[in-house]
Amino acid sequence: MAKRGGFGGGMPGNMNNLMKQAQRMQRQMEEAQKELEEKEVTGTAGGGAVTVTVSGKREITGVKLSEEVVDPDDIEMLEDLIMAATNEALRNIDEVSNASMSKITGGMGNLPF
Repeated sequence: MAKRGGFGGGMPGNMNNLMKQAQRMQRQMEEAQKELEEKEVTGTAGGGAVTVTVSGKREITGVKLSEEVVDPDDIEMLEDLIMAATNEALRNIDEVSNASMSKITGGMGNLPF
């Protein structure tokens, strides 16, 4: 007579292995997130006239302006340069984050779940 309910042969062992792998991946992701939070990246604009530094927490930690870019008659240009440098720095930290997570997940983030 056939068994009713449950999964037959060896499935629980596979499930245990899958759970262990998921737990290990979670720990690795937590460690990678902590490491990322300690990193800083920069973005520049205007040929280096404006430099913005962003932390792994996506917080601006520094802004450097060259003297020649500070023109009281052209505040709009300076605002544009700061915005461009900030956006570059944020893109850079996203790239670092994505590369770090891809190492752990092996590209599994692209699965259609």
